[in-house]
Parts: sequence; structure tokens; C-alpha cells
Amino acid sequence: MGVVALRAPEVKMLSPLNYLIRLGHADILPEIYGRVLVPQAVLDELQHAEAPSDVRDWASAPPAWFEKRDVEQIDVTLVAELGAGERQAISLALEVHADVLLIDERAGRQEAEARHIEVAGTLAVLLQASLRGYFEFPQALNQLRQYGFRTSKAVEAVMLARYQKTKKLDP
Repeated sequence: MGVVALRAPEVKMLSPLNYLIRLGHADILPEIYGRVLVPQAVLDELQHAEAPSDVRDWASAPPAWFEKRDVEQIDVTLVAELGAGERQAISLALEVHADVLLIDERAGRQEAEARHIEVAGTLAVLLQASLRGYFEFPQALNQLRQYGFRTSKAVEAVMLARYQKTKKLDP
């Protein structure tokens, strides 16, 4: 799943909206990135019958900062294994010359990076928000695990180390 966010005059791309909604932290996206653009396929995924009910409810009446954006043209060179949300998000990132695409899926991240789009995932968004004082990163990480979020122990360790290092620098 991919989501696009814009910070005038820069352009940012994001995705891990599902987990942020579940955590109750979706509203940090415009605080960090400004405008948030969402391709139709991502909105469809959020409203899918198999999506968690809190996510479906949120997506059925999204906040004003959530902007659905049609993709002009799908990048036909993207690998076939990507889902519609990833394909549209990467294509939209290319169209709007995004600075960052927030996406967790490995194949989608690789495809975006191959197109020189900077990527960041759910943990990077949570780390940025925690460093801005919205919540404590370790607690958000624990909550995230309760919703089935998986990442390697090595990635978790790196993110926790970044959090601890930055917290020690801040008085």
C-alpha cells in the first residue's frame, strides 16, 4: 500500500497508513509531510471488506487532509508481483516528483529505489513522530507488533538505537 504526501514546495510520498490508523496516529502524517495524496487503489485497500473495521471506518470518512489523487499513467516497467496500491503509489511518486515514498513492502521499496525515489516505512514515520514529541517510540513499536507488524530484529534494533541516540542528545 502506498500513500503520497506533499509538503510545499517539496513533494513527499508515504504509505503505512493502515498501521498508523490502527495506532490512532494517522493525523501525524500532515504534521510531518503537509499534504497527503492517496491513489485510488490504496483507498480501495483501506475500504476492502477484509481490512480491519477501524481502518474501513476511517477510510469511509477520511479527514480533510487526506486527498485522493488519480494516477495519470502506471509505470509499465514495474514488476508484476506488486499490488495495485504499490503500483499506483510508485507511479504517482514519479508523476509528482516525490522526495519520499512511505512503503513497507520489500518489492515495492526496491522498485521505488530503482527509480531513485527515497523510501521510508512505518517505523521511520513513527520514529519521526516520536522525535517530535507525539509519543514514545518503544511504546508505539510494541503496539505495532500487536497489530501483526513484522520486521527484522536488526531493523528494530537500528530504529531503537536511533531513537535512544536522539533522545540522549535532547535535554
